[in-house]
Amino acid sequence: MPSPFVLLFLWFIGGIIALAGALSYAEVSTRIPGSGGEYNYLSKLYHPSLGFVSGWMSLIAGFSAPIAVVAIAIGNYFSPVIGIERIEWIAVSFILIVAAIQLTGVKYGGAFQKYLTMYKIILIVVLIILPFVMGGYEPSGYSFMPQEGDLDLILSPAFAISLAWIMYAYSGWNASTYIAGMMENPRRNLPFSLLMGAGIVTLLYVGLNAAFLHVATFDEIGVKPPDFSDVDVGNVVASKLFGARIGTVFAALITFALLSSLSAMMIAGPRVYEQIGKDYPVFTILTISNRLGAPYLAILLQAAIAIVMVMTSSFEFVLKYIAVSLSVFSTLTVVGSMLLRFRKVDVDGSFRSPLFPLAPLVFLIANLWFLYFMVSLEINEGKFGIIWFSLSTMAIGFVIYFLAGKFSAKKPSDNLE
Repeated sequence: MPSPFVLLFLWFIGGIIALAGALSYAEVSTRIPGSGGEYNYLSKLYHPSLGFVSGWMSLIAGFSAPIAVVAIAIGNYFSPVIGIERIEWIAVSFILIVAAIQLTGVKYGGAFQKYLTMYKIILIVVLIILPFVMGGYEPSGYSFMPQEGDLDLILSPAFAISLAWIMYAYSGWNASTYIAGMMENPRRNLPFSLLMGAGIVTLLYVGLNAAFLHVATFDEIGVKPPDFSDVDVGNVVASKLFGARIGTVFAALITFALLSSLSAMMIAGPRVYEQIGKDYPVFTILTISNRLGAPYLAILLQAAIAIVMVMTSSFEFVLKYIAVSLSVFSTLTVVGSMLLRFRKVDVDGSFRSPLFPLAPLVFLIANLWFLYFMVSLEINEGKFGIIWFSLSTMAIGFVIYFLAGKFSAKKPSDNLE
């Protein structure tokens, strides 16, 4: 997108879609209590087998794969800081460090996450403000106002392609549903966290991209699709702002900011697997906790899968695999928010989104289009790796479910009557 206005508009639209999803999930989460996210919701909305497969996909695509992607990004940022070119070894090291911290339990792992998140938000706000108040560098000179030709760009296939990736960047807006059972007063706090999270992240994304484009031109940033090897845009911008030496310091700061994303997934993922272990006796091993209350086997399993992905898969492949796989289950959950309304399933304190069914329809149209786009792209390029890998993972999940005993979980109707 060779237009600053159109690029920022893309990030704004992505935020609107995430907010629509958050509104829909708030409806579901206040009517179907408990942790586990889509695993919990789909089990009770449709059938336990579908919930189980979504939990299985969470293990592979929902958390382990994103951990691998974030770890690779950390490796890209931290590599010039320590002078080690083997990015995968840096990525694996940080996965092991964060896993070790989460093994200390909710008290210490939660505190680590809280302070990392505060640090990351402060760093992002500083990176947003500094370029507009400091001198000593040559800004890009871009205008953020609409220009001639911008409407054509918005209506172009390139806009749609870019929105697909931006929708992935917003994934995580539903993360608090995975730990709902650990919240105080989830019927109040869960919708609040979903909506505030989507809103705040939208503001930060738009502001950060504006700051990047104020500092560097598109050519200087140098990321040209479909080459996903250059994921260290922050390094480029920091080096231009502060010079190569101080820019390296900022690369280290960005590395530790990314750790909060890695840590958040290390917290949320094992709680899904722990819930599966409670519902299916054959997976009881996933519920085993250490003396500090951490489901250590679930944490170690997730870390091991993420490490395998780091060592064997490309950044682009994992990114597409995550995006396609997770969109299926978030789409089904948002459809479920409409089903709950039509079934008139209501409880005291349940959330009701304004202008219903506007929010679920906005999310569904965007998500279904995204899935159509990704599948069409694979077919047009004569590549079916992402599609088959995603479908194969789901098929394996169904096989495991039936082998585990399909009657060992609660029926979907248990909490919906």
